[in-house]
Amino acid sequence: RSLVRHSREVSGAFRLSALASPVGLPLLPLTDAELEPYYGDAPRGVRANMVQTIDGAGAFHGRTKKITDHADQALLKHLRSHADVVLVGGATVQAEMYGPVRLDDAQQAARVAAGYAAVPPLAVVTARALLSLDLRIFDPAAPKPIIFTLAAAAAEPPELTDVADVVAVGDASLDMARVVDELTGRGLGRILCEGGPFILSQLIEQDLVDEMCLTLSPYLAGSQPTTAQPASNREVPTHLTLRHALTRNDLLYLRYSRA
Repeated sequence: RSLVRHSREVSGAFRLSALASPVGLPLLPLTDAELEPYYGDAPRGVRANMVQTIDGAGAFHGRTKKITDHADQALLKHLRSHADVVLVGGATVQAEMYGPVRLDDAQQAARVAAGYAAVPPLAVVTARALLSLDLRIFDPAAPKPIIFTLAAAAAEPPELTDVADVVAVGDASLDMARVVDELTGRGLGRILCEGGPFILSQLIEQDLVDEMCLTLSPYLAGSQPTTAQPASNREVPTHLTLRHALTRNDLLYLRYSRA
């Protein structure tokens, strides 16, 4: 099938899009320059980036590797290049074997030219702070991660304070509003949340998500174990506005934000 170029409204202005897909949607661009019109205007607040299979699984056997691809990973890196901090849950750090944020030289140079740090630090949310010091996130050559935890846990592992900035954000439960306030107070206002599902649900519960970048993956994963979560106490759901829909390799890329 032939592919055609067409104009599409992106972020309030008409721009020349990538080639259209066989289903009529623009293709997800593969370079930073081409991704910029679609994702460059990161919000001040929480931008969530999640992947989900078409049957609703957020991972396969505990990891996202099997339900994503190189184009989705390139988008993840682009989103990170427009973040002041990357926020992630402790369980996800361990399951996905997280390391420090890595950006290429051009991305780092663009950030520095715009007045930002060359790479954003990681901020990890964990109730008990049971993080092995062998984790890759504690790379001494990378920005020191910020660990948000409960007050009791923050007082217990003194060795953690040697490799991370440990901050208590609650006594009985983690207060995600305090997490966001603490990051914003440090000048880290563009927060990219990469999950997992529990951290995202807690942000949603407190109505703290300003934008959702959702990758819909064309796989049927079956029942996958996930962290048990209490039912929401919210009275109404939050409505977000669709900004764009892109596709590549049968994955669907949706961007939603507050109107």
